[in-house]
Parts: sequence; C-alpha cells; structure tokens
Amino acid sequence: DSVVQRNVDFDLALLDCYQKELKQLESFIESKARQHNPGYLAVLRTVPGIGQILALTILYEIGDIERFESVQKFASYCRLIKCKAESAGKTYGTSGNKIGNGHLKWAFSESAVLYLRGNDKARRYLNKLQKRMSKAKALSALAHKLGRCVYYMLKNKTVFDDDKFLAR
Repeated sequence: DSVVQRNVDFDLALLDCYQKELKQLESFIESKARQHNPGYLAVLRTVPGIGQILALTILYEIGDIERFESVQKFASYCRLIKCKAESAGKTYGTSGNKIGNGHLKWAFSESAVLYLRGNDKARRYLNKLQKRMSKAKALSALAHKLGRCVYYMLKNKTVFDDDKFLAR
C-alpha cells in the first residue's frame, strides 16, 4: 500500500535525522567530559561492557570519587546493596530499598550484562555464582562486583584487569 509505504519512509527519515543529531550531541558531551575528568573517562572505558553512554552516565552520576569515604558507602550510593532497617541490634526488614542513585544501579546492571557478552570466563564465573543463588541475584552480585571494581579503579587510577577481577 502506498500510504503505508509513505509512512514507513517518513519514520525512517525521522530516525536518520535523530541519529545524526544524537551522534553530534554524544560527541559534544564526550568532549566536555574529557575536559572535566579525562582520567576517569579513560579508566571507565577500559572495562569491557562499559561503552560511551554507560561511561558518561557513571562519570556524571558519581562526580568526584573522593567524596566517598569507603567502597561500602559508594556501593550504597549506587544502590548496589540492600538497605536494612536496624535499631538496637534488631533487623526490621528492608524498608527504604529505593535509597541510592537509580541511574548508577541501571548503569552497573547494564554493564554486568554487557560484560558477559562474548566473555567465556565471565560466564563461568556467573555459573559458579548461580550454584549458590538465582540468576537474578547472581547478576546483581556481578553488578555489585563491577561497582566495587570501578570504585577502586577510579580511586587508584588503574585500568581494568580481567584476571584480577574474576580471581575471587
């Protein structure tokens, strides 16, 4: 049908236009990020599974890594751990489980899934985790491990080491 074909052609032309504009915008944002934190961006890009968009998301959501006293506080800020309501040594459940940065939770969860893509060593590690927990919890554990790794990488200004990451 010619009407349907016209609509499809119009939609494709719009997508081409959006893609062109988004590419220019991504280049502009990345050039600004290189001026703000050139070391952080380069370090983040060494992690398999963290590309341009995830690196920029993590970079701008974290800000300065020095503001986190410990890796535990960083993981908590990234919403990579469960919250506990405790008082006088008693645990009252997990109220407030939406505390933390949802964008960082998403970014580390995405990077965990992308890290597994085409990485046999990482898949074996995930299978080892799945012997103790469900697949969803194993992916969350991998995202948490990636978050901890990123914290130490940015803190110490070191690049990603796959063998060291999967060693434990």
